[in-house]
Amino acid sequence: MAHRTVVCTVTLLGALFGAGALLVVIAGCGGGHPTTRRPASAPPPVKSVRQCEPAQAKASGRPSTAPLKIGTLLPETGSLFFLGPPEFAAVDVAIKEINAAGGVLGNQVINIRGDSGDDTTDTANQTVSRELSQGAQVIIGAAASGVTELVIDKITGAGAVEFSPANTAEEFTCWPDKGLYFRTAPPDSLQAQALAALMTGDGARRISILARDDAYGSGLASKTVWYLRAAGIPQQQIQKITYDPGATSYNTEIDDVRQFNPDAIAVIGFDESKKILIRMSEVRMGPGQKLVYGTDGNMDNALGADLRPGLLNGMKGTSPRTKLPPTFLQRLKADDPKLVDTAYAGEAYDAVMIVALAAERAKSTRGVDIAAAINGITWDGQMCTTFRQCRDIIASGGHPDYIGITGALNFTAAGERAVGSYGILRFNAQNKIDEAAIQYRIVGRP
Repeated sequence: MAHRTVVCTVTLLGALFGAGALLVVIAGCGGGHPTTRRPASAPPPVKSVRQCEPAQAKASGRPSTAPLKIGTLLPETGSLFFLGPPEFAAVDVAIKEINAAGGVLGNQVINIRGDSGDDTTDTANQTVSRELSQGAQVIIGAAASGVTELVIDKITGAGAVEFSPANTAEEFTCWPDKGLYFRTAPPDSLQAQALAALMTGDGARRISILARDDAYGSGLASKTVWYLRAAGIPQQQIQKITYDPGATSYNTEIDDVRQFNPDAIAVIGFDESKKILIRMSEVRMGPGQKLVYGTDGNMDNALGADLRPGLLNGMKGTSPRTKLPPTFLQRLKADDPKLVDTAYAGEAYDAVMIVALAAERAKSTRGVDIAAAINGITWDGQMCTTFRQCRDIIASGGHPDYIGITGALNFTAAGERAVGSYGILRFNAQNKIDEAAIQYRIVGRP
């Protein structure tokens, strides 16, 4: 099978983080499926950044050929509602393509749609109960790490696979999940590298971090501080403040930032970031007045809705993102003509494809059998980019290496990618992400 060769211009910035860390900035890579070089026959590192020994699922020995039922646990409501449309569309597109190719083990895949809400409601718990009762062997979601915390034990305890396209909290790397939890979104240990590199690359030397007090915000903030220190920023020049995301006012926290007088401020939050940024601008600490940065929880066009013109102009940030092929974007828009943003769409699509291929390789749709085959679908085999291609390799007795819409997955033993691709995003004067100005960075584990 012929494989596309992609030639890119790269700049190595490993010195920023000291020996052992690697940051690759990709320039001029257009279209197609991004690829990542790796040894021809060497699996990814077994140990994670946190140096645990992740549990591994073992095949049941009782394969099932019942139709594969995939439930979704994605945000139609709640503080991350804006991530729902692209993720739902991507799941729909993936399942339609799989079914058009004949389905999994000869049966059509069944799509069970469900809302996750956020971690302030019981929506996710109710959705999981309903989907498990309907026989879902796999649940795609949640988007928010805080929501996954609420339901991961329930899903994996039932012997089903939980596969998130957007969880980034570091704690899931070592979660006692029986080897049944996976994610296509890179963990925050990687995003922290990208964010620290972005800020220091812009000349920031005195930095405040405002982070929501939950698994996502606190974890990403702590990792970012670590990488800022590794980049040579003294501890006394770094301020980290966590806040209650449900607070009615953030004046106290912003006053603390103003007294610290940083030259750069990172806001790690969700929809409440609007209130924070409005207040920051009122006290002349907002975008255009200071270097202001965001992350994947707020770097989206939904952040700029209803804000005064230009308030976000110049704000930059990081978000897991690859340059999606135009044909994939067309398929998403055909499924949801109203779609505006595409955050985590590629990750959601790849999660479904990996699950379907793992079921084909395991010759079973039982959750534990699928889980036992997932990691091996993503490395050390014959590269393929579609369900049909990869399934045909399996049918001929071969070993597929799925290269997804988001590039090479290279799953570690923890069921997560060893590399992360990040978009460096910037808001324009219309409070919109400037799509034409997005840069891409690939960050590898230190």
